[in-house]
Amino acid sequence: MVAQDSDLGSWYLYLGNKKLNNQWNLHHEIQYRNYDGIGDLEQLLLRTGVGYNLKENNNNLLLGYGYILSENYVDDSSEKQSVIEHRIFQQFQTKHALGVFKFKHRFRFEQRFIEDDFKSRLRYFLSLSIPLNSLEIKKNTLYLSVYNELFLNTASELIDRNRLYGGIGYKINDTLKLELGYMNQFFETSSRDQINTIMYINF
Repeated sequence: MVAQDSDLGSWYLYLGNKKLNNQWNLHHEIQYRNYDGIGDLEQLLLRTGVGYNLKENNNNLLLGYGYILSENYVDDSSEKQSVIEHRIFQQFQTKHALGVFKFKHRFRFEQRFIEDDFKSRLRYFLSLSIPLNSLEIKKNTLYLSVYNELFLNTASELIDRNRLYGGIGYKINDTLKLELGYMNQFFETSSRDQINTIMYINF
């Protein structure tokens, strides 16, 4: 199979957050990305970090590390090349609400060590969640989720990519949320569609 024949890929995401106390938290995530439904690995991403809550509510600073294994197709052939990246990142995240509309902003700065190369970039993430069967997202709530994330290089071409996502989620309880959605990832000269399956765990 040649990956370029498939325009629709899939991402499976586990996003976890462990509250250590009122100020400190441990973030961890696994992302398994495929060129098709499953079995044709595009990228495996493991990320973790330590966060600190500021005195103001819903504001968090985090220092993190990521390990990324990419399986890239070579030109238009069926051959793949493995690329390993180590990533250090710093981020600030803040949340606020306007009525039933829940907003989240995330600003992230990444230092990327890709084989023998070094790159850095900035990312801005804006999300909106809207409860459908309640006035707030709580236990047994169905909700809509949309977000946009812009990636900016600090060198070469300014815009690296842009991700636009829309999906539907269900909050099972205070610990677990599930989402299913569609994402289009725009590059400078192309785009790619993804189906995202996401599991959020807070404990």
